[in-house]
Amino acid sequence: MDYEVLKFIWWVLIGVLFIGFAIMDGYDLGTANLLPFMSKTDDERRIMINAVAPHWDGNQVWLITAGGALFAAWPIVYATAFSGFYWAMLLVLFSLIGRPLAFDYRSKVNPEHRKFCDWGLFISGIIPSLVFGVAFGNLFLGFGFDLDDTMRSSFTQGFFSLLNPFALLCGVVSIAMLTMQGAVWQSMRSGSPIKERAATVSRLSALVTLVTFALAGVWVANLPGYEVVSGLVIDGPANPLNKTVQVADAGAWLINYTKYPIMLIAPIMGFAGAIGVFLTANSRLHGLTFACSSMTQAGVIMTAGFSLFPFILPSSTNPSVSLTLWDAVSSHLTLGIMTVVAFIFVPTILIYTSWCFYKMWGRMTAEHINENSHSLY
Repeated sequence: MDYEVLKFIWWVLIGVLFIGFAIMDGYDLGTANLLPFMSKTDDERRIMINAVAPHWDGNQVWLITAGGALFAAWPIVYATAFSGFYWAMLLVLFSLIGRPLAFDYRSKVNPEHRKFCDWGLFISGIIPSLVFGVAFGNLFLGFGFDLDDTMRSSFTQGFFSLLNPFALLCGVVSIAMLTMQGAVWQSMRSGSPIKERAATVSRLSALVTLVTFALAGVWVANLPGYEVVSGLVIDGPANPLNKTVQVADAGAWLINYTKYPIMLIAPIMGFAGAIGVFLTANSRLHGLTFACSSMTQAGVIMTAGFSLFPFILPSSTNPSVSLTLWDAVSSHLTLGIMTVVAFIFVPTILIYTSWCFYKMWGRMTAEHINENSHSLY
């Protein structure tokens, strides 16, 4: 298979992994965001927790797999991003470490201490939700890094500079859409009164997602973008230092939608999905509502990826060392081997995951919680 094709395939596959994470672990994060506020009694909190309990740990594998694929397919991107976003990554890591502790010990501690576990779960949801959005927002602004002749990274941007207004808006988009995913899941999998409250929250978070996603789009339309002027080799050996990139006029990040009109499907999916959630959340069409919410997750992430294409990690310090999907990848042989492995194991994992959902499906109720109080969270 051509090197150029393999590069594009892995750009798509890593995007699919991030979408899978937003859809699958998104309802875990969204449930954690809502836990202290949408439940009024301990039984209601246990309903919410056990509605995601069979799958939450497996869902996090999407993020681990995405990180591993990033390391193997785009090692320069992995090294630069994980070094540059070091403190942000640590913040996410420590918040996620607290999640299994809160899940496992909540039912074992005294009832008066369970509130600490509840807030621990909230932190494990709200921090990743915010940080992931902030990280995507900073890609549109360019991250402060440079590469020397030996490909070593140096950074000119600190942690607190990442928390700029546009990035924080993107963080709000991320929180809103993941909270919507969690609320829709609770409406589908929890019994009364959680499912009624979740339907209301689904509509509210869908509305917030619509407004903030639109505001972010307007803001991006007024941001200067990046464009490759010369030197980019699409089908040759990867070397980010051989090209020339310049900062373009405002609206340059949206030029791909003019070049490739098919990409408009992404923002349409983002808006249509959120509108679908708003219209169907109070109905009995729970599966359709979840499909609409999942479509929003996919649409928002695809919109960001299509807008940035072919850039993966733009540099605000030295635009010419910005990393793209064409010149920041592994070797032809590495991508070829990874592609064979992916086409074997990804379908296997999807089949196994579907079987797990089939076997563990059902609505979580207070009666079930009380009957199995010693075996559930």
